[in-house]
Amino acid sequence: KCIFHSPIYFSSLPCVRQWRSDRHGMQRKVHIDYTLNSCLKHVFFLSESTSGQTDYDPSRSGYHPVDHACWKQGQKYVKPYYTCITHISCHTSDRKKIDGWFPVVVELILHTSYDLLCCVYLCLNQLGPAYLGMELGVGETVLMKAVAQATGRQLDKIKAEAQEKGDLGLVAESSRSNQRMMFQPASLTAGGVFRKLKEIASMSGNSAMNKKIDIIKGLFVACRFSEARYIVRSLAGKLRIGLAEQSILSALSQAVCLTPPGQGFPPAVIDAGKGMSAESRRLFTYPLPLAILLLPGVPLRPMLAHPTKGVGEVMKKFDEAAFTCEYKYDGERAQIHILESGEVRIFSRNQEDNTSKYPDIISRIPKVKKDSVVSCVLDSEAVAWDREKKQIQPFQVLTTRKRKDVDASEIKVQVCVYAFDLLYLNGESLVRQPLCRRRALLKESFSEVEGEFLFARSIDSDNTDTIAEFLEQSVRDSCEGLMVKTLEKDATYEIAKRSHNWLKLKKDYLEGVGDTVDLCVIGAYLGKGKRTGTYGGFLLACYDDENEEFQSVCKIGTGFKDEDLEQHYKFLKDHILPKPRAYYRVDQSAEPDVWLDAVQVWEVKCADLSLSPVYKAAMGLVDPEKGISLRFPRFLRIRDDKKPEDATTGAQVYALSYTTKKQGV
Repeated sequence: KCIFHSPIYFSSLPCVRQWRSDRHGMQRKVHIDYTLNSCLKHVFFLSESTSGQTDYDPSRSGYHPVDHACWKQGQKYVKPYYTCITHISCHTSDRKKIDGWFPVVVELILHTSYDLLCCVYLCLNQLGPAYLGMELGVGETVLMKAVAQATGRQLDKIKAEAQEKGDLGLVAESSRSNQRMMFQPASLTAGGVFRKLKEIASMSGNSAMNKKIDIIKGLFVACRFSEARYIVRSLAGKLRIGLAEQSILSALSQAVCLTPPGQGFPPAVIDAGKGMSAESRRLFTYPLPLAILLLPGVPLRPMLAHPTKGVGEVMKKFDEAAFTCEYKYDGERAQIHILESGEVRIFSRNQEDNTSKYPDIISRIPKVKKDSVVSCVLDSEAVAWDREKKQIQPFQVLTTRKRKDVDASEIKVQVCVYAFDLLYLNGESLVRQPLCRRRALLKESFSEVEGEFLFARSIDSDNTDTIAEFLEQSVRDSCEGLMVKTLEKDATYEIAKRSHNWLKLKKDYLEGVGDTVDLCVIGAYLGKGKRTGTYGGFLLACYDDENEEFQSVCKIGTGFKDEDLEQHYKFLKDHILPKPRAYYRVDQSAEPDVWLDAVQVWEVKCADLSLSPVYKAAMGLVDPEKGISLRFPRFLRIRDDKKPEDATTGAQVYALSYTTKKQGV
């Protein structure tokens, strides 16, 4: 049920395929992000010398993952936890590619494989899969109290220093380094820290906060060197070590392939060939796919589409392929799981459990599914619906619904589910089936009910005029535009991938760039004239998921109504920072009057994109010294359904620049 346990996923990654092709050669030239090597080397496994520094270096010449490891094979705990984390900070912005990074992960597999998964989650600043909903629930005020109590410092001094430095982790580190103890507690271990964090997340009740503070204090007093900085950042959900999930998956994939098999095989493996002929044994493969199939109740990451500029571009890309055009509904992605027990669960595009948000959808499932459906996974869009007018309402209306523990009797905003894909049915995964087959099964398995459950409206046509007319009709029907998908050839469901076999054709393509972008607000400019007393403009940034940083992309001051500006001011003034976060990339000439924490995502439309020496988005991808900027950006709406880390990435801005016909980029 966890992607990190999937050797099949590992084997599909490019680094593994390249290693396999070179497995008989003298060199394995597999290039992986340098940050991951630094992280796995220094976060979890560094040994300490008598001088207090570290001498563990798995990248050195002649390094052996068993003989030179900093703990013995079979030792119960991996140690230490975050010693010499400063080495990571030195490399988070260095995108060098290196060979020989994998011995660190091999060490974990060879020595203490039971700590591997917790180390992965600690690197990602997570406690488990998103659908489990495990959150620490530790605010900055609680962390300040814990730091103050653990060090004996006054709380107001902790607050003042945090305001000055803009990073409570640095405050914790300096506070801890000045503290002297009669007896040094045992070193922190990766597994031990992870278990404590999960314990904190599981606490509830009247005395929960005090218990959390006690655990945090226990972790804090055991910290050495830079550990306090990163423990506090982890608790605050702002680890920021420049490590992306894809890099971890790549690291694990190569390590799994390069690690020799263990010697103690379970009986099931030893006896697997009994009763089989010699020929069958030669052809035998372990039925691993049966153990990692898609299952109802465990969400998968959705397939996403690439933007396109117009009908002509669609026709060119799908020249020799049958395709369908569906309405692109302006709502919230709803992945609906029906379990064999009859239980219904609903997940967001980020794999978060939204079941308690939509009791109305759950109640209608029994009447829309056919009796033949025992279990399934639906991909759909939940859209705000006006029952009196029998029409779709704007996305902003949907965002006014309560997010958790909704009482069906108190629902004011009704929703209609528009189903467009079927990914699993009665024990069979359908993701490898073509869309035409999946769509046919969807319509065979469910019935439409007006205003409650409908199939996405679509046409199968390769006529340019027909598609253009259908696009215009989608806009009249309060949709964003069209989704264009291959039906037969290359028409599988590509999990967690933005595929060129799905294209989005939005109404905005007629006005400039073919797609909107979702950007974070990281700064504001004080208003003048009519806008005095509010913010008159804002500094927006895209997100670089590889470096875990926000890159400035434009200033924005248009598209706002007066009430919008008032609303933004009321919300954002509570998120003012004394100085920019360390992970903001902003040129001095674009510095705002007020720095803001990256807590809100806005959907923005622009007329064009251009190279800029001022803005940092995608810098290095298109030009070593210039980034990409949005020209004439216009505010459309707040994206409450997206986290800051879900904002448009620099790589996506770079890709989007090629969809425009203008010559600015």
